[in-house]
Amino acid sequence: MPRGRSTSAHQKVLNAAMQLIAEQGIEVTSMDAIARESGVSKATIYKHWADKDALLLEVMAEANGLHLRPKFDTGKTRADLVAVLSYRAPEHAETRERIMPHFMVYSARNQEVGLAWRNMVMDPPRRELKHLLELGISRGELISRLDLDLSIALLLGPILYWFIFWRKVKEDPKELAEGVVDAFWRAFGVPSRTARKLRPLSSQARTR
Repeated sequence: MPRGRSTSAHQKVLNAAMQLIAEQGIEVTSMDAIARESGVSKATIYKHWADKDALLLEVMAEANGLHLRPKFDTGKTRADLVAVLSYRAPEHAETRERIMPHFMVYSARNQEVGLAWRNMVMDPPRRELKHLLELGISRGELISRLDLDLSIALLLGPILYWFIFWRKVKEDPKELAEGVVDAFWRAFGVPSRTARKLRPLSSQARTR
């Protein structure tokens, strides 16, 4: 099959699978149904994906924009940290919100899929945060004895909590990300006259 047609079929299958899963869930979305919806034969689908779980993982990667993440490298460490923590793929936003509950249930029942997904979704921001923290240390912005693994957990933890318990479909996590990075910088940043002035704590926070 020519490459152009193969690429087109691949995308048609992903789009069809996303739509069906959003409408009716994962368990009842069969490969037969995906083939009918996409207009791509099952034989062709199985040339692209070994099984339904492999297709499902790519559907989630597509819905979450994991293949299209921008580079967070403006040269401004704090701003880049905020950008990593607040990034949300603009594509498939509504479909992504409809798919996620189905996927969370499915991954809880299928541990291998859940583990593969956690690695897939967490590896990019972990790598990006580690790179930015190392740059911050080399630039003298962050303390040299910084524990990178602990730092990544401290930065990602509040964002994950927000994503699971607080978020609404159209909420923007940037304000939270800015607060997380500011708190981290207060704890581990190196004071400098040339450093950007930290935002003051709110009056409520100062009275605690």
